[in-house]
Amino acid sequence: MSDRRQPLVRGGTFAALGSGGDISGVRGGTAPDGLFVRDARHLSRWQLTIDGAVPEILAPVTDADADAGVARCVLVPRGGRQEPASCTVFREQAVTEGAFVESLRVTCNRSVPTTVLIALTVDADFTDQFELRSDHRTYAKTGAVRSRKVIGGGEGEAIRGIEFAYRRREWCSRTTVTAEPAPDAVEETGTGARRLVWTLDLDAHGTAEVALRVAAHPHGAPEPRVPAGPAEAAAQLAALEGEFASGIEIPGSWPELAAACERGLADLAVLQVPATGPDGETLSVPAAGVPWFVTLLGRDALLTSLFALPYLPRLAAATLPALAAAQATEATEGAVAQPGKIVHEVRHGELAHFEQVPYGRYYGSVDATPLFLVLLGAYTEQTGDTALARRLEPHARAAVGWILDHGGLTSRGYLVYRADEGGLANQNWKDSPGAICSADGSRATGPVMAAGAQGYAYDALGRTAWLARTVWGDTVYADLLTQAAADLRDRFQRDFWMPSRGFPALALDGNGHQVDALASDAGHLLWSGLLDKEYGETVGRRLLEPDFFSGWGVRTLAAGQPAYHPLSYHRGSVWPHDNALITLGLARYGLHDEARAVARGLVAAASRGGDRLPEVLAGYGRESYPGPVPYPHACVRESRSAAAPLALLSAVGG
Repeated sequence: MSDRRQPLVRGGTFAALGSGGDISGVRGGTAPDGLFVRDARHLSRWQLTIDGAVPEILAPVTDADADAGVARCVLVPRGGRQEPASCTVFREQAVTEGAFVESLRVTCNRSVPTTVLIALTVDADFTDQFELRSDHRTYAKTGAVRSRKVIGGGEGEAIRGIEFAYRRREWCSRTTVTAEPAPDAVEETGTGARRLVWTLDLDAHGTAEVALRVAAHPHGAPEPRVPAGPAEAAAQLAALEGEFASGIEIPGSWPELAAACERGLADLAVLQVPATGPDGETLSVPAAGVPWFVTLLGRDALLTSLFALPYLPRLAAATLPALAAAQATEATEGAVAQPGKIVHEVRHGELAHFEQVPYGRYYGSVDATPLFLVLLGAYTEQTGDTALARRLEPHARAAVGWILDHGGLTSRGYLVYRADEGGLANQNWKDSPGAICSADGSRATGPVMAAGAQGYAYDALGRTAWLARTVWGDTVYADLLTQAAADLRDRFQRDFWMPSRGFPALALDGNGHQVDALASDAGHLLWSGLLDKEYGETVGRRLLEPDFFSGWGVRTLAAGQPAYHPLSYHRGSVWPHDNALITLGLARYGLHDEARAVARGLVAAASRGGDRLPEVLAGYGRESYPGPVPYPHACVRESRSAAAPLALLSAVGG
């Protein structure tokens, strides 16, 4: 049986479990293995044995159980047909913020009393998530010390559990594991892990239970509240999801879309992580995705909030001040920070703390800043709430200042980014190294002017002009921004349009030459309204031709070009959030049949995946295989994809 890992998620905490509920501590691969809190692995081993052997899995953890917040499986000692298993173990596990709980119910299968030896091998290596990626990088950790100590076990005192700790200079993290009943012993394994052992004397057909509670104490984090067990954690999750979606009415005339919206709302509920506002207030904002991005990413949170805006405006009301609080106020080379720039990524782990990776606060994004302005304008227009726009006026003006000055709009005519040697080579949404390429696959060189970012800038200038005129009472500033937007539109259609191909270039390179790959980013130009009506309709219809449209969605790169690959992250795959923007853009230009076609493809893909849209799908066409082919490295839960069905609902209705 494949040991596909199941995720349990709650805010900034997630556990990746095997089909039998174990954590094996593997490194690398497509997904990490363990219990993670604030970018660190707080359980690296959690392996159960029965009578000294790894048990057989009778019923594995299922997607449905994991979605409901409890991983359930049924285990038995290994045996044969002639001698049925002496006992059965019913295993349940759940997470809450900063905590992991497990219940083991051990039932005797015999008509005579039976003794069962249960052992759990436990370890916490506190590895930073950046060390677990398959990029073969290593990081020096001079002076780091790991320790393990038994909790309790003194004279006349029962052993209550084990504490693992990690210290490096001022950095200190802990994981505590406690059990009821107390283990009979805590054994050393020779590897640093510890083995908790129970000898259970079961009556004939009797039952015994073992309850385990794990509390993670990351550096700088508040004390976690550990629930009594999985049942309490599941009840908390159900209440959280119900409160999160309270008051939202999803039309039922398209049942499959309604189901995808409901699944997306449930995922968004558990993907909320804490952030801080400009006045130090605590906010709850969308994390980007599990497993690698359980943190605030500017672009992801902004797009998620935009998709959900008509239904959940409170996401925008939290995301905007959180990003304003992290807005750069000075230039910092390693973080790619410049005054007015909106943060791309915020990390809380050890490597970020010691600046061994630049992502503590990293600003390597050309598009988060204009998207911040787009969301602020859209939120104000949608809700009629002008208080937030007034409060964030200085931040909005600073963001416009970055677009015009450091961003390159005044000096180069476009938003520009340069590859960051220590961070991201590409700093638009297609941020993998080879994503911005010509049709032949050659990479753009020099400063890059990505098409989609120009659309965001155009929309940002127009919306901020509206705020200046209607909320801030500054008509001079409004007129300046309106003119800047009009000039950008004229320049773009002159410089980016490829007449021979009837399509805009993906980017301009450092020499101003067109990067001529046919890419889905053109659909973002429809969403932002940068193209005139004739060009927009031409682009919209082109995106629905078979080389672009796989049947599940629009490919990031049209098939048939040498650069195309159906399993490339950004050069042929299908991204739900990309397609949500395209669908909104198609509807904006009156291409409603095309918008419905894309929506139908995405909804069909969601229906075949338990109503959930993953981060990304492989680009294989619907004629090649009856279902959408998974992309092997996709985030299993991702906020933009979770919110994408809501965007489809806005674009085409229920």
